[in-house]
Amino acid sequence: MCGQAHHFREYAPEQIPYAIERYTDEVNRLYGVLDTQLAARSYVAGEYSIADMACCPWIKPYKGQGQDLEEFPNLKRWFLDINQRPGAREGWRVGREWLGGGPVVTEESKVILFGERAIRD
Repeated sequence: MCGQAHHFREYAPEQIPYAIERYTDEVNRLYGVLDTQLAARSYVAGEYSIADMACCPWIKPYKGQGQDLEEFPNLKRWFLDINQRPGAREGWRVGREWLGGGPVVTEESKVILFGERAIRD
């Protein structure tokens, strides 16, 4: 859902209000689910786990998904905590280095990301 929101808000070649609203609202709902889950625990599944590692990268571009972390205090606390972990910091550093400081999605990568179909023999 986060990817859909981001796609229709940032990358779609035409603005489709229904799609933007639909996915932005769904991401807001899911942020609410995570916020509720994190109200009584430090991490998504209680202890730090793959669940946190899988969710965190989807929260990082929250602004591009039309979200405000101030609306979700438990999610914000968790997100800031995860980003202070040495492994997470190193992962973000490696990602930035690999991208070379350029945009995540370029015109060239859009062809691959948004124009691919199944290969048929």
